[in-house]
Amino acid sequence: MSAVPGSLHTVLGAGPAGTSTALELARRGHRVRLVDRSGSGEPLNGVERFTGDVGTVDGALAAIEGADVVYHCVNVAYHLQVDVMPRVQEAVLGAVARTGARLVVLDTLYPYGETHGEVMTEDTPWRATTAKGRMRAGLDETYLAAHREGRAKVVLGRSADFVGPRVLNSTLGGAVFPAALTGGEVLVLGDIDLGHSYTSILDVARGLAVLGENPAADGRVWHLPTAPARTTREILTVLGDLVGHPLRITAMDGPRAFGPFDETFMNSYAELFYQHTEPQIMDSTAFQREFGLTPTPIPATLDETLEWYRNFLASRAAS
Repeated sequence: MSAVPGSLHTVLGAGPAGTSTALELARRGHRVRLVDRSGSGEPLNGVERFTGDVGTVDGALAAIEGADVVYHCVNVAYHLQVDVMPRVQEAVLGAVARTGARLVVLDTLYPYGETHGEVMTEDTPWRATTAKGRMRAGLDETYLAAHREGRAKVVLGRSADFVGPRVLNSTLGGAVFPAALTGGEVLVLGDIDLGHSYTSILDVARGLAVLGENPAADGRVWHLPTAPARTTREILTVLGDLVGHPLRITAMDGPRAFGPFDETFMNSYAELFYQHTEPQIMDSTAFQREFGLTPTPIPATLDETLEWYRNFLASRAAS
């Protein structure tokens, strides 16, 4: 285990995944640095905030100075990803190659492309045809090649759609939970009677922390612990039970602006809308067996998320 006393774990990106990972690492007793361009945000117990731009090797080197393990949770605006994410990879990979820090990368299901309902495991072929899918697959090939060739120590953790505290820009996010709590219109995408995997953001954090503590995991892709797939309708029914009333659901059959997603975002997301017109089922059995980490049941995740959204809406109303 690399988690020696006093070791520094540096998390790049302070979105929901990065913030949750930093908090999980601090809970586990690590020294934690959380890096983003602003270096500001909510106070996080046990976490040092750091202002940094990891878009260049020099910026990445400054951000990860002294780190034993680096977690790449950086994301950028959807319409900029194809151009920007490869540059971020080049900078971060170059930095860890120079310092010797291990690199844990948060990854997506995009490289698999359309599966026509096939269950996705770590052995599923990468058949992406979209620009973002091909970009992500190319990044992953580069990460794995860097590890294989001894230039860096890298491990990838893939997640399905996020759900959980702090998650706003997700299918189960800002267009769902506030409306569920207030009796408003719950907006969802595509065919909600198809099986769909959702990964608790807290399980993302736990999974990445486990990968960061286990160098033997390096050199491959892992599916982060994810509860068994259910239909989105089933999940919304559970959510309705938790809030005490049936939800007013509107399912959108195409990529149009709604809720937290503006037209720019949805135009860029359109190529990935297949994720809502075919089953999206991810299997994380390999991770669960190897590391003994059980995914959080969907009802518990929904309950945690509702509690966060209640506080979030109350704080917004008070400000």
